[in-house]
Amino acid sequence: MNRLFFFVAIMLIANCSYSATYYVSPNGVDSNNGTSVDNPFSSIVAAVSKVSAGDSILVMGGVYNHAVTISISKSGTQTDTIFMLAYNDEHPVLDFSGTAFGKRGISLSGSYWKIKGFEMVNAGDNAMIISGANNTIEFCSFHDNKDTGLQLGNGANNNKIINCDSYYNADPTDFGDADGFAAKLDVGTNNYFYGCRAWNNVDDGWDGYMRGNDDVTTVLENCWTWSNGYFKDGSDGGAKANGNGFKVGGSDDKNLKHNFTLINCLAFFNKSKGFDQNNNMGDMFFYNCTGFGNEGYDFSIPKAIAAGKKAEVKNCVLFNGSKNLASFVVQENNSWDSQFEIDENDFISIDTTGISGARKPDGSLPDIAFMHLAEGSDLIDAGIDLGYDYVGKAPDLGAFESNFTSVGFNDLIDEQSIIAYQTSDNQIVIAYNNLNKQNAKVNIYNAIGQLVSKHEIDVVDQRKNVFVVESSLQQGMYVVVLLQGALHQTTKLIVE
Repeated sequence: MNRLFFFVAIMLIANCSYSATYYVSPNGVDSNNGTSVDNPFSSIVAAVSKVSAGDSILVMGGVYNHAVTISISKSGTQTDTIFMLAYNDEHPVLDFSGTAFGKRGISLSGSYWKIKGFEMVNAGDNAMIISGANNTIEFCSFHDNKDTGLQLGNGANNNKIINCDSYYNADPTDFGDADGFAAKLDVGTNNYFYGCRAWNNVDDGWDGYMRGNDDVTTVLENCWTWSNGYFKDGSDGGAKANGNGFKVGGSDDKNLKHNFTLINCLAFFNKSKGFDQNNNMGDMFFYNCTGFGNEGYDFSIPKAIAAGKKAEVKNCVLFNGSKNLASFVVQENNSWDSQFEIDENDFISIDTTGISGARKPDGSLPDIAFMHLAEGSDLIDAGIDLGYDYVGKAPDLGAFESNFTSVGFNDLIDEQSIIAYQTSDNQIVIAYNNLNKQNAKVNIYNAIGQLVSKHEIDVVDQRKNVFVVESSLQQGMYVVVLLQGALHQTTKLIVE
């Protein structure tokens, strides 16, 4: 990020809301006032003690060693979030090596916080535990901790975990509890994960096991998990290391309900199951998910659920694995249906290279070819519309939309209705017609079908019949899709 732009943005926030900004640096001193880059605190604890609703904490790059838990109990409000951000896109590392075994790194019981851009390592328990509400944790990583990387519990509700990674977490001495992410036990409802990855956690990638609460809802979208149940070096975690990818529920008495929805999620090479009911009695919706090469079942919902609850598996792909789905599970348009024949040729690649690679500068997942559908696959456009964005005549099966050149641009493009082009000042202009008086969306996808830019066109803008997007797209070919209700208008875009 441009340094001048960063300062201007922060100053605008401060001036509009009369908020304060505090700075933290490894070279700071906690006796400073912390209110400038030249006079920073040395610890996050000192900054947290000062903030109020609407304030910001900017943490400079470097390693911060902690011997005790950072407890955050203050709260922002719905209109005045408290921000704790990596300064100017630098890389602060919170190293909790000094914490005693069983002690967490950060305990967030407050609400309305946004925390972005941190690496949290070596805690004696969870790197972060959240019990508050309406928090957003973004572009953070949690690894080499002695329990679950990030856990939500004690009523935590309406939190968003966006573009985060959790890996290499293991809990001595039985190695039976450390997950990548967990929304479990006494967790509250309406927690949401997007664009997150979990791998080589000694227990599960995600764990939704319930104890102390019931009938809560969790949603995962565009999340990947693999190689759980194994240590960092790839060796088996032992008898108590479950090794499921997405474990969506279960409870001590096997009667509690965790309503779990997974959309566009990927599970592969886990020690046990990919998508696992684990005695959950609540709703389970697996939509456009992919299971590949898990040692147990790729999709497993074998046991009866509570009255009034539903289990659905739709638009999913299973390759080089197996399933165990009871007769009550609604199954529609999945790769194991009789009209499909699936083999390695259905995919651009089954090579996992790049799966744990660096994220993009904005925190989004890296571009990979792994498990994307290949040109000519009959899984392309073979799904049913579940109300989520897609390109083409119908959704593809599995976690990824296909390379759109494979479905034929001539079939998709109606340039009488929509065109897109790049201007000399690197803006993208989208011209269209035939819209009605409803809000519309513009999505831009790269050549392997990944969503790279998303915008809203409100009713007022529609009458202009032109929508301008500030472009940071790299050189290449893209597909622009305008969506309004059932209307999908698509065109090709070349960025030079």
